[in-house]
Amino acid sequence: MFNDLSSPLSLLTTRRSGKPRDLIAPGPDHAQLVEMIRIAGRTPDHGKLAPWRFVIVGDDRRDALAALLVDAYREERPAAGRAEIEAMEQFARQAPALVVALSSPRPDSHIPLWEQELSAGAACMNLLHAVHAHGFAGGWLTGWPAFSDRVRDAFGQAPERIAGFIFIGTPGRALDERPRPDEARLWSDWQG
Repeated sequence: MFNDLSSPLSLLTTRRSGKPRDLIAPGPDHAQLVEMIRIAGRTPDHGKLAPWRFVIVGDDRRDALAALLVDAYREERPAAGRAEIEAMEQFARQAPALVVALSSPRPDSHIPLWEQELSAGAACMNLLHAVHAHGFAGGWLTGWPAFSDRVRDAFGQAPERIAGFIFIGTPGRALDERPRPDEARLWSDWQG
């Protein structure tokens, strides 16, 4: 069983993302999304900088997001074929809920950029934990839209970067296990 809510340890042990294209309604409502983001904010953060932030893309804004992705993609790749354009439209409309996660570093801080970026990644992971703890499934994607400056500029500005698109909903089919790292390679004892 994936995303077992019987205990915190069970949830962590069985956590499994859902494929965004397979996530269906119901999804969380706005208040639940805000609560999940509040939980994600309890992330390790050297210097208390909060070098990340989240933008909720409401259902009523998905067509606008699709248009943005298509326009930006065509601008960068004028020879794009129909299948590529349809992929951008599909990307914007998958799953019932969407949160865009931004890495928002503070270059003026004495905290190394690397630590700030790690904190942004941890905030995304905490958001996924909150999603699963609320009984939904989430999927964290990047892909071309995460690396487009034009798409980024719709949500923020440099030096911010899109850390990912967190799609949220209910699994439309059974979750499958994915290959996991060989446990023998995950850790070692220091022999110093």
